[in-house]
Amino acid sequence: MLIRFNIKNFLSFSDREDGRSEEFSMIAGKVRSKKEHLYEDGKLKLLKFAAVYGANASGKSNLVKALDFMQRIVVSGFPEGHTDRYCKVAAECRDQESYFELEILLNDKYYAYGFEVILNQSRFTSEWLVELTADNKERLIFSRDIVKGTYEFGGAVKTKGLLEKLNVYAEDIQEDSGVLLLSIMNQNKKTLYQQFEQAAIFQDVYMWIRNGLDINYPDRPISDYSYMAETENVEEICRIIAAFGTGITDFQMVEVPAEKVLGHLPKRIQEDLLADMEKKTVDRKTEPDEAATGIIMRSNRDFFILNIDKEGNMICRTIKFSHGKKNILFELSEESDGTVRLLDLLEVLMSESGKTYIIDELDRCLHPGLTYKFVETFLELAAQRNIQLIVTTHESRLLDFDLLRRDEIWFVNKRRSGESDIYSLEEYNARFDQKIDKAYLEGRYGGVPVFNTVFPVREV
Repeated sequence: MLIRFNIKNFLSFSDREDGRSEEFSMIAGKVRSKKEHLYEDGKLKLLKFAAVYGANASGKSNLVKALDFMQRIVVSGFPEGHTDRYCKVAAECRDQESYFELEILLNDKYYAYGFEVILNQSRFTSEWLVELTADNKERLIFSRDIVKGTYEFGGAVKTKGLLEKLNVYAEDIQEDSGVLLLSIMNQNKKTLYQQFEQAAIFQDVYMWIRNGLDINYPDRPISDYSYMAETENVEEICRIIAAFGTGITDFQMVEVPAEKVLGHLPKRIQEDLLADMEKKTVDRKTEPDEAATGIIMRSNRDFFILNIDKEGNMICRTIKFSHGKKNILFELSEESDGTVRLLDLLEVLMSESGKTYIIDELDRCLHPGLTYKFVETFLELAAQRNIQLIVTTHESRLLDFDLLRRDEIWFVNKRRSGESDIYSLEEYNARFDQKIDKAYLEGRYGGVPVFNTVFPVREV
């Protein structure tokens, strides 16, 4: 689970007035109500939901992009266009370090992983991973001062045999300021993790960043619908779908001609898919007891699963939906934008994996009442699960103390200089009987647009 995220010198985030990084936190505040919204382990209380508000161009999406950027760097290296992502409000930011740090709850322990990087030069300057204790102390796992060319390992990873190997890996990248040790430790290291269980922390933190952080943008599909394709509890999914007033009463997996699906794809993609499916066929012959595996293809309006059965035949399936009592099936492309959006969001409600979902513009294509109902349902389900949902939104109906805690509401506001500040409603000590949505729209907490006259009346 996410504890905190700190960012500095990235897009519209510069630093605070005291020079510290901007901070987004899922640590619960002093609110006493709605304790079922929290994860508690006796040492820490974490929120399971947060809504981030702000005017257009205030920087809400930049918070999402910052988390996405950190994830991409760790998993895949520098993404395209990274040299231009520093905060441009001041000329000196160009050659200054950008700061990224995640604090996470993992296997009942707390960790902080981060790095500093000069984006314009594609050069890391430091990297660290520490365990955080309940008494606010740090236990070093590793740290690198890349500028000075030094590194250090600590704690359980200093065991004999493992430390020698870690030193070799660290030495190998000492002259390369463009790579992260955490990334290197998750490239072809299977034997290492089998030999030394103490090394698992490198893999665990990496896999949480890679798979535990699920980041979604409004112009991309959120789900691959695997929760529908693989579930045995069709009735439960249908019950949830029906509760949101979509009119859908049932869904089925239906076979469609594979040639018809592949025929719409560019030739190069067809060849890549067929080569991948052929490889799966070969693998099946060497491991005949393995279950059939497939490839999920998802676009904004279509969904298909390509499978190779045990006889080597290609099977293509898609999902179709029933409305009302008549058994007439409709394709995904025939459903409304709002229904498709909701079907995407259902993955969050069905998830048991303990992920932290980040969704930019939750309310896109959704009726205000439906957005409210979705968040309400998530909070009810999350009371029994260790799962988090962080959203950006303009939907003021969520600003309701009957629904949310004060510390679950965040704002992003842009200064006159163009820098973004992020802060919680907790800082305002708002009364629980106050109309928060009205106060927000009146600009009491910032994060709302300031309008000038669009067509000023000229004096004659």
